Amino acid sequence: MNIRRLLLIAALAGLVLAYFALDLGRFLSLDYFKSQQLTIEAWRAAQPLQAALMFFATYVAVTGLSLPGATVMTLVAGAVFGLFWGLLLVSFASSLGATLAFLVSRFLLRDWVQQRFGDRLRAINAGVEKEGGLYLFTLRLVPVFPFFVINLLMALTPIRTRTFYWVSQIGMLAGTLVYVNAGTQLARIDSLAGILSPALLGSFVLLGVFPLLARRIVAALAARKVYSGWQKPSRYDRNLIVIGAGSAGLVTAYIAAAVKARVTLIEKHKLGGDCLNTGCVPSKALIRSARLLSHLQRAPEFGIRSARAEFDFAEVMARVQRVIRTIEPHDSFQRYTELGVEVIAGSAKLVSPWEVEIVREGGGSQRLSARSIVIAAGARPFVPPIPGIEQMGYLTSDNVWELRELPRRLLVLGGGPIGSELTQAFARLGAAVTQVEMAPRIMVREDPEVSELVMQRFRSEGITVLVGHRAKEFLIDHGEKVLVAEHAGRDVRIPFDAVLVAVGRVANLDGYGLDELGISAQRTIETNAFLQTKYPNIYAAGDVAGPFQFTHAAAHQAWYAAVNALFDPYRKFRVDYSVIPWATFIEPEVARVGINESEARERKIAHETTVYGIDDLDRAIADGEAHGFVKVLTVPGKDRILGVTIVGEHAGDLIAEYVLAMRHGIGLNRILGTIHIYPTLAEANKYAAGNWKKAHAPQKLLAWVARFHAWRLG
Repeated sequence: MNIRRLLLIAALAGLVLAYFALDLGRFLSLDYFKSQQLTIEAWRAAQPLQAALMFFATYVAVTGLSLPGATVMTLVAGAVFGLFWGLLLVSFASSLGATLAFLVSRFLLRDWVQQRFGDRLRAINAGVEKEGGLYLFTLRLVPVFPFFVINLLMALTPIRTRTFYWVSQIGMLAGTLVYVNAGTQLARIDSLAGILSPALLGSFVLLGVFPLLARRIVAALAARKVYSGWQKPSRYDRNLIVIGAGSAGLVTAYIAAAVKARVTLIEKHKLGGDCLNTGCVPSKALIRSARLLSHLQRAPEFGIRSARAEFDFAEVMARVQRVIRTIEPHDSFQRYTELGVEVIAGSAKLVSPWEVEIVREGGGSQRLSARSIVIAAGARPFVPPIPGIEQMGYLTSDNVWELRELPRRLLVLGGGPIGSELTQAFARLGAAVTQVEMAPRIMVREDPEVSELVMQRFRSEGITVLVGHRAKEFLIDHGEKVLVAEHAGRDVRIPFDAVLVAVGRVANLDGYGLDELGISAQRTIETNAFLQTKYPNIYAAGDVAGPFQFTHAAAHQAWYAAVNALFDPYRKFRVDYSVIPWATFIEPEVARVGINESEARERKIAHETTVYGIDDLDRAIADGEAHGFVKVLTVPGKDRILGVTIVGEHAGDLIAEYVLAMRHGIGLNRILGTIHIYPTLAEANKYAAGNWKKAHAPQKLLAWVARFHAWRLG
């Protein structure tokens, strides 16, 4: 640190110490002002210019040094100088003092902060460079944070000093007016009865109402800016248009129809989206058939000497399609039409913030306008650009359901939930499956012991699990399909007959007019906490918005998208992601809600871990499923739940009790005090709570209780 910074720090420290050591703050209190009111007013009347200059300099010093007292001084300005002159003095003094504090903070800290935290601040810096003036104006107009904090923190960003000054001057003006006006009324209080004067009460009402009005003003200004250049329709055809009929789109349309809004739902493929047609429903149907076969192979464990089944893979896949058709009416054209939703089969493209161009499936097109639009276009499997992959005739979770002949050797690329579920299912149906994962373990979002438990189970079922293998190239060698993967610095050749690519999903962003409207979309559509895009009347929900790619998360978002789209600006809600559960339907089943141990350590969240082994549970032993565990993370010393991981039979069902508990603030003590039916797997949740209770037993109290009982023996 150079000498100039040291000298400045010393000078500032000296001034601040003098302020507190000499108790100068006593002069910046309302009590002091009331006691000296007549003297101060007489001085101001006798020497108005000197009084104004001294007040101005003092105000600049107080705000420049970020000392307490600026609010009281603003009130005093109104009392002593009146509304006009008080507003003039405080407006310029506060802006000048804020800029001085800004410059000092920038000189002392910005370089150090940017050097040390530059990577983490990259997004903030980019945002400030692009819209720094608007951000600052919003903070000034809607005082969420104390102004002195804004002064110091904005100095650490790339915002220009000139911009900081004039935005502060304008942004603080309205708030300053309210406080100075309140000060003009305080000057007239001679008794307690004066507190109840209409003028003073009106001033304080303004203080409470102003942030709400300011928020509306900021929103209106931002909307005016973003909609500039677009012609708003004089009348709308619909209240809401929904693009995409997956989970998010269907729920959004359902809610809109339920509250009697005119809603149009547009889908270019099949209603029900991926979950019904290519995801959740078909995969669980396949897993159920495969699981039955696995249990038959375990017949001796249940006292049955032998059991076998004859099956045809094509018939198993035909059952999968029957299950889809059975569930299909829940998401059908007819059902939603009866609910009051206009359903259109076709593709949709945004042509303005309020208009959608629809090309119908049977031909023809139309343009509809709506007050609000929800984009729920979903996602698709991601296929990595590995050399040679296009020549392999690869499978994904979209087209694997078209198979009618079981691959003899199946290569599964990916160790996430989709890859793991299909790996185990196809292996149980008789395929020789090799699962290849680039990371050091499969299911990397879970704790390491979860991954290890799953890998052990897979390998015991004859699955080849290759972790730490990076796919480099696909090729055909002497008529045989081969994957070349890099492992530990050398190439490994893996022959196969069919390859299933399951390395993740990407949002459907193309063809919807997002680029033409300037709606930001990288991996997903960029939205705010209310699911609004760049245009406040255009929302995104489900896989296309992220951050979770679960059917139930999409439905959860859909409620917020629908309500916000239909009732903003009168009422809107921030999306609550605090309690989002999920499960991977393999054996052992894995379910989670909240944070796990790995995340807690990475994010340095203080926690305690309680584990109950399901191998000790009576019902699990009776069912032959005595494996897995319940792991609960809690706040240290308290029973408040931070997260839960369950591995074992029906984990996806067992987690529901913890989801409810976390959502409604129920702790482990209450779970322990809840009666659970015996013998059930759900008792594992109670026993986990019991383990927490044992670890937090009041040992000193128990020692005294032991003495009490000993005394009662006589």
